[in-house]
Amino acid sequence: MGRIVILTGAGISAESGLGTFRDEGGLWSQHRIEDVATPEGFARNPALVHSFYNARRVQSAAAQPNAAHHALARLEAANAGEVTIVTQNVDGLHEAAGSLRVLHMHGTLAGALCSQCDHRWTAPPEMVPGHPCPACAGPTARPDVVWFGEMPYHMDEIWDLLRAADVFAAIGTSGQVYPAAAFVQDATRGGAHTIEINLDPSAVVSDFSETRFGKASELVPLWVDEMLRG
Repeated sequence: MGRIVILTGAGISAESGLGTFRDEGGLWSQHRIEDVATPEGFARNPALVHSFYNARRVQSAAAQPNAAHHALARLEAANAGEVTIVTQNVDGLHEAAGSLRVLHMHGTLAGALCSQCDHRWTAPPEMVPGHPCPACAGPTARPDVVWFGEMPYHMDEIWDLLRAADVFAAIGTSGQVYPAAAFVQDATRGGAHTIEINLDPSAVVSDFSETRFGKASELVPLWVDEMLRG
């Protein structure tokens, strides 16, 4: 089916037990985004931010990919054209399911970043304020996740992929966070067929040429079957 670009958001991992921003009782509901997901919040209270991401790292490590993750890995393995997953998620469930071409535009919980020299390394299970960078020894380690107000990763490559895509799918995304919310418009301008697969309509649902609503674990395998049948 040619070149396929798939954007995934928190909704695809929710069925694996990883909560979204809007889930009641989850990690996000216990904190203000401004306190745990911004550079300013980290500067104010690094201990709180590290504690929050330590908990997310433990939760993510215990999660297992669901049927939607496995279906996308199957699509990548069997499709004649290139399949790339662009994910807003910081978990590693796509890779755990077997996907190889995954671009983490918001970073990963498994990574650590030095805010002084930009060195990256595998994060330990628990990070604390003053954690030293193994490259420059500065006490400036932080989670390698993109916070609100920061530029997402891989954007030049992502825009190129969108403009060359034959199919663009958005799965489990809210359509409220840019630049990801604008991906469908860019893919449409490039001539791609666009589809939204979501539990509920996103904020940009009207920009898609096709929509399907329901659980990702049920709808994504069906969509992959259709794609592979051609």
